[in-house]
Amino acid sequence: MQTNFTAEQLADPHVAEAESILRKCVHCGFCTATCPTYVTLGNELDSPRGRIYLIKDMLENGRPADEQIVTHIDRCLSCLACTTTCPSGVDYMHLVDHARIHIEKTYRRPLANRLIRNMLALVLPYPQRFRLALKAARLGRPLAGLFDAVTPLKPLAAMLRLAPKSVPEPSVFARPAIHTPQQIRRGRVAILTGCAQPVLDPGINAATISLLTRLGVEVVVPAGEGCCGALVHHMGREAQALESARRNVDVWMRAIEEGGLDAIIVTTSGCGTTIKDYGHMLRLDPAYAEKAGKVSALAKDITEYLATLDLPAQAPRGLTVAYHSACSLQHGQKVTLAPKLLLKAAGFTVKDPPEGHLCCGSAGTYNIMQPEISARLKARKVRNIESTRPDVIAAGNIGCLTQIGSATGIPMVHTVELLDWAYGGPPPRILPLAASV
Repeated sequence: MQTNFTAEQLADPHVAEAESILRKCVHCGFCTATCPTYVTLGNELDSPRGRIYLIKDMLENGRPADEQIVTHIDRCLSCLACTTTCPSGVDYMHLVDHARIHIEKTYRRPLANRLIRNMLALVLPYPQRFRLALKAARLGRPLAGLFDAVTPLKPLAAMLRLAPKSVPEPSVFARPAIHTPQQIRRGRVAILTGCAQPVLDPGINAATISLLTRLGVEVVVPAGEGCCGALVHHMGREAQALESARRNVDVWMRAIEEGGLDAIIVTTSGCGTTIKDYGHMLRLDPAYAEKAGKVSALAKDITEYLATLDLPAQAPRGLTVAYHSACSLQHGQKVTLAPKLLLKAAGFTVKDPPEGHLCCGSAGTYNIMQPEISARLKARKVRNIESTRPDVIAAGNIGCLTQIGSATGIPMVHTVELLDWAYGGPPPRILPLAASV
């Protein structure tokens, strides 16, 4: 793609990076075939290629974002299926990140939209606030129909409907601690506690720590770690995202200095994609660039790390698992085989649902801010998964677990919970049939 940025514009390293990404696009349109919003809406401007044109025009002309570009960029899930498909290596992730930052700086959103986004940024990354919000949502659920009747307030209706009927008690595994291995130590890792996941399903990290320590891995839950920054990063709130990244880098560097780390384990793939990008996010910060790069290199999805431990094969369990590959894992991190191979080795029959490359519509806060598109993607995803007739659905991202689980009666669990059970842990509590299998 030909670009016409001025030398003055290219002096800005962010613009220079955007320009280099734009120049790789050859207009082939392969990305349109795998883009969930284009497949759903059929609008060229809701495809990666269409958004690239909009971003190019906005940045080249140095103009503020307008309603049209905000509409189409907001509809992007950042699922990154386009980057898997693209034959030219267009780095769409960093291009759309830059566009969102530009939008945040130059566009004044309508009042209701602005207030809802502010609320999400002030609540979701903070576990205690999020827990209180979920408890309040149970009381407010009857108001969902009223909010649905007012277009700008539809995100509030979606938020109320997504809130679980009950909120689990906090897990002791979320507290700062060093969990010692139950046999000769074969590794030492830190684990991301996270923000939304330990509130919605504390059992995921509990199962992870239980499994790792049983396998001889020391697990550090460091003090001071918090939200990875993904939620606000995808809102274009650069300062807040970088603040989260710097805080976590400091925390994990201390853990490295105090005893070394073989990996930083992440059990929420949306967080993993962002943490693996800390090196890029902080590349221009002389105080953090090197440290952030080191942290990014250590970040591993739990299935990536388990695949290095060469776990023994287990006897068949007679349980069919439909494996949902979260976009952030398959497209963002390119981790595709490890989860399925681990499940098969653990004795499960694994099914790949049709259209596994398409997003389920969760995508951070997308199912709140874009409820209509999200609902259509969710329905499509559930149909495809249920067509495999599984006993259970496994996934590696809390957003997907919440999204898909809200629309199917099939039990849904995190991949690591099945692996923990297979290697000596308790059966996942959501599986009534598990104890007898």
